Amino acid sequence: MNLPSIRRRLARSLVVWFLLSGFFVASAVWLAARHEADELLDDTLRASAELIGGLLLHEGQGLVESRSAKMPAAGGAERFAWQVLNADGQVILRSNAAPAAALRTTPGAGFSDAPNWRLYGLALGQDGRMLYVAQTRADRLEAQAEITLSAVLAALAVGLMGQLWVRFKIRHELAPLQTLSERLAAFEPTDARSSLGPAEREELQPVHAAIDELSQRLAERIANERAFAGHASHALRTPLAGIDAQLAVALLEAPQALRPRLARAREAAQRLQHVVAALLGLFRSNTGLQRRPLDLAELLARLPIQGLTVRVVGAATLNADPDLLGAALLNLLDNARRYGATAVTVDVPAAGVLRLHDDGPGLAPQRLAELQAALDARNFDANTGLGLILAERVASAHGGAVRLVQAERGFCVELALGEPALAGADL
Repeated sequence: MNLPSIRRRLARSLVVWFLLSGFFVASAVWLAARHEADELLDDTLRASAELIGGLLLHEGQGLVESRSAKMPAAGGAERFAWQVLNADGQVILRSNAAPAAALRTTPGAGFSDAPNWRLYGLALGQDGRMLYVAQTRADRLEAQAEITLSAVLAALAVGLMGQLWVRFKIRHELAPLQTLSERLAAFEPTDARSSLGPAEREELQPVHAAIDELSQRLAERIANERAFAGHASHALRTPLAGIDAQLAVALLEAPQALRPRLARAREAAQRLQHVVAALLGLFRSNTGLQRRPLDLAELLARLPIQGLTVRVVGAATLNADPDLLGAALLNLLDNARRYGATAVTVDVPAAGVLRLHDDGPGLAPQRLAELQAALDARNFDANTGLGLILAERVASAHGGAVRLVQAERGFCVELALGEPALAGADL
């Protein structure tokens, strides 16, 4: 259970979700803020017009009537510009920021738009005078931008806080799975007495129960296989060894005409012994390893190899289980002989690596790649061959793998047996 990978995928999904949701939220906030800013600015524009109009009517009635359009208003910074027009549409009073030309040529109360201006008109008395309070489009856009930016930043801040909270919740919710992963790493499924123990979360209890039940079934099956392997070892090897001995005696006593047939029968019996040893080795590869330092020359000298010249290069030593490695070697060498090889070179090119290279016809690169893919995926069929299957099982039990090496001539196979600390991997 690769929880760091799960967390990374969830984190990437959250980033994508945050960016998409932030875009849509920011767009919605921008539209809403723009609309609200327009309403707020219009309300301010109308309030300013009513305030200025009230002051002019209350204190400047005579001044408004007597002043010409050329008289500027008092200087100073202004947020709004304003003009007072008479009934003929002439500017009779204006603020310092207002243009000299009339903002509107036709009188009209309420909101209206002029080039680069937003206006609000207010009638001053009954003589046709109009007050226009205006704000430039640039000022309105600047105010809208400030309001929108503040709203968008607030929305993004809330989204970021939400993302951090979600990440915290994900980490918190995945913590029991991390604990379960650690327990599984130390769990021994082949031990009927082992148990994962109670779950940290109620929803994980069915998972714990299912794993414990599976472990019980697996332990029972492995116990049955070990019992069968032990029984078969005595029940099959003894009579086969007896047959081989009887055939050896018969070869000495039989007439010359019968000896070729008896020799072939003995060869077939010995091959049957090899097959039985290989099958038993497959069962043994599921049991605990018994690693020890091995001298390859001594190990090969004990194997019943016929029809092949086996040469060990250098002081080849390995740390491996002698029974499993012997079974794998016996079948690989038998395969080499059956496929036309007459000599096999055995060496240790690297620590923990056993290599066999024969002088047979070898395999085409495409077939070699197909076999390597089958070994890597453990997708075996009748064309894979018992020798390679057993070699893969033995290498896997040692914590390694089988590699098929392309050679200029012959067939070359390497068994990486792993380090002793990695040994004992169940298949």
